[in-house]
Amino acid sequence: MPPNASTAHLPEHRIPVGISSCLLGEEVRYDAGHKRDPYITGTLSEFFEFVPVCPEVAIGLGVPREPIHLVRSAPGSVRVVGTHHPELDVTEELHAYGRRMARELGDIHGYILKRASPSCGMERVKVHTPEGQPAGKDGHGAYAEALIEARPELPVEEEGRLGDPTLRENFIERVFVHHRWRTLETEGLTPGKLVDFHSRHKLLVMAHGNEAYRTLGRMVAAAGQGDLATTARDYFATLMAALRRPADRKGHANVLYHLMGYLKEHLDPGDKAELVEVVESYRQGYVPLVVPLTLFNHHFRRHPHPYVAGQVYLQPHPAELMLRNRP
Repeated sequence: MPPNASTAHLPEHRIPVGISSCLLGEEVRYDAGHKRDPYITGTLSEFFEFVPVCPEVAIGLGVPREPIHLVRSAPGSVRVVGTHHPELDVTEELHAYGRRMARELGDIHGYILKRASPSCGMERVKVHTPEGQPAGKDGHGAYAEALIEARPELPVEEEGRLGDPTLRENFIERVFVHHRWRTLETEGLTPGKLVDFHSRHKLLVMAHGNEAYRTLGRMVAAAGQGDLATTARDYFATLMAALRRPADRKGHANVLYHLMGYLKEHLDPGDKAELVEVVESYRQGYVPLVVPLTLFNHHFRRHPHPYVAGQVYLQPHPAELMLRNRP
């Protein structure tokens, strides 16, 4: 953990996260097998309390069972049907179960789906013609589609995409933001608490883009002028939508240069030049983000600033995940 970073905003208990059951090793697939993911069951299980769901089993399909796939039966119409018996159509059942789980799993803060699944695939799921040939544009798993439509603010990712370091960090970051917001709602939202939440997340948002940073700032500035519930709902929706865009090196470098402004009265020219050199080394891809952050925290330990100390950006997720150590 960077020496100056506060962990007060990190939860003491594991965060509830929905997941496709097969990824935990449950033998629920059509062939009675599983797709246990060691990163999920190992590293992530230390921080997330997984809530397993297999929609295909839940709607009554047995184990083992006939495989299902997506079929484009007409322009604009994709159905989920049996590969051997196309009269087995479970499209509506999967959609209905997705909407049901969106309601019943109201206390989860993220969801990890099985990629390429006709029920759980988030995107790029193969679609076929009735004759079994590729039908062009890929589709979405029916259960996942309904779940995401009902809970657009919920951080959702596929296990395959978690292998991408940028997407992995982005998903985990959003889960922790979602949890902090829901905790705030449970404790009781006030205009002052909304302002404080936004203030602590300012630099995190800035890393994802200046436009979102400005938009959310305007929303918070008007928090006391209208209905608080409406403002909070719109703020949260805008925040989670903005965070879906992964922060890149340019965005992080922008934040780091912003942080330099809080040190300008305390550093000599040599220290300032060193900070600029390290930030540029990060921006150009030569060192991971943890390198400039460690140097910044060294200076903020010597020259504390209350605003900076409260920033979630410095420690948005547990250091043990090593998400900012990647090249």
